[in-house]
Amino acid sequence: MSTYAELLTQVQVQRIHEASLDILENVGLLVRNEKAKEIFKKHGCPLDDETEIVKFPRRVVEDARACFTPTFAFLGRDPKFNRILPKDRPVIVTGSSAPNMLDPVTGKERRAFSDDIARIARVINELPGYDVFSISTLAEDAPLDRFTVTRLYPTLKNCVKPIRCSALNASDAEQILQLAAIVAGSEAAYRERPFIVHHYCPIVSPLTFDFDSTEMLIYFTEKDLPSFGTVVPNGGMSSPLTLLGTLTQGNAEFLAWTTLAQMIRPGVPVLYSYLPTIADMRRGSYSPGAIECGMLSMGMTQMARYYNVPNGGYIGLTNSKINDAQSGYESGLSNAACLLAGADMFNMGGLLDALMCFDFAKAAIDDDIATMMKRIQRGFDFSEENFAMDDISETGPGGMFIDRPRTYALMKDTMYLSDIADRDARNRWEKQGALDTQARAMKRVREILTTDHPSFLSPDVDAKIRAAFPDLPNGDCVLPKEWK
Repeated sequence: MSTYAELLTQVQVQRIHEASLDILENVGLLVRNEKAKEIFKKHGCPLDDETEIVKFPRRVVEDARACFTPTFAFLGRDPKFNRILPKDRPVIVTGSSAPNMLDPVTGKERRAFSDDIARIARVINELPGYDVFSISTLAEDAPLDRFTVTRLYPTLKNCVKPIRCSALNASDAEQILQLAAIVAGSEAAYRERPFIVHHYCPIVSPLTFDFDSTEMLIYFTEKDLPSFGTVVPNGGMSSPLTLLGTLTQGNAEFLAWTTLAQMIRPGVPVLYSYLPTIADMRRGSYSPGAIECGMLSMGMTQMARYYNVPNGGYIGLTNSKINDAQSGYESGLSNAACLLAGADMFNMGGLLDALMCFDFAKAAIDDDIATMMKRIQRGFDFSEENFAMDDISETGPGGMFIDRPRTYALMKDTMYLSDIADRDARNRWEKQGALDTQARAMKRVREILTTDHPSFLSPDVDAKIRAAFPDLPNGDCVLPKEWK
């Protein structure tokens, strides 16, 4: 009997795989990157020079699939934060690259800056439900020639958990690796413990290899540094307006980019990462908060298990602009469904408005959701002792268990004791200020940010970074002036 919730039978999973192979062999993908074209041709994929369409013979895809490995690692600068998929599931990752944020003082939406990233990184480092920090926002003050290091520097000063980030191009990637080597102590030390996982979206649906992201796929795979891509089909827009069609096309796109990765370096770890959606066709709206996003993610989770590779993606998202009931039920339903379906990784933390806006309170609330998900994953502590037969027998009908020694021993462990969810009686809640969830979440954020947190970079390392990149912002976690 399966231990996972499944929307597809094994016969249907096999049929989706076969249909994906049909797409790759008979429709193919548009490839404009010259390096990728040469790699595909070298490995037996027909290329039409005029249309730039590459087609993938079944044997080529199956040969690549035979090289897949069953694990993927996120390493922290502090080894206690290492996470290995699928063993350590669910691994919780922040949502990433929102251009805007809700100002923690005014509550109004504005553009995000590098000092915001410093504060966000510190909060994520201190919230225990998060395992990986994927840099949550862009930075309006980041110059294009130093775009990613301007975001990465405040991250590394304030977070020792594994980091996930994207590079724009080879120059951007080289700066990332230069910064990482300084932090690690040397290039060799960084390669021994690469605490940054690189991310890209190599396929632009439908069936097109993105030029720059494909370049990054090749770059990091050739260097044998941890990286993975995400497939992002959008039903009704960039994929068919059926769940099955979107799932199958997205699966073909996953097989396409991972085939390229295996051609470059056979056995390179891959992660089946996804953000499949169905557009709200009333206005053509991008709708990652819709339940169909959760359903498609469940389907891709099943496909990943079929290929025996770790999986996960942007799950538990919301289209809501504030932390209201919509935000709660959209995030909660998809997260719970995909956890039960066997998803390993959840990019779920802190974003509102279809990934457009970061909110500190949402990050704290999502940390609460994440910890509850981990409690579900822990399941029942099944042992003869935990049947508590002696307690039941000795207490007997009509008795109470509150004074039993085992009750005292277990009162902090059996239940996850949330600081965000209020479980008091109404009169006590009112005496405590009648705070709603948003206010309690912001109270938790403020507690973190008003505690003194020294930089995680030593003065010597910091001096070396600033010598190499003299125009970087301060990068320290500084309170908003209104909180001082």
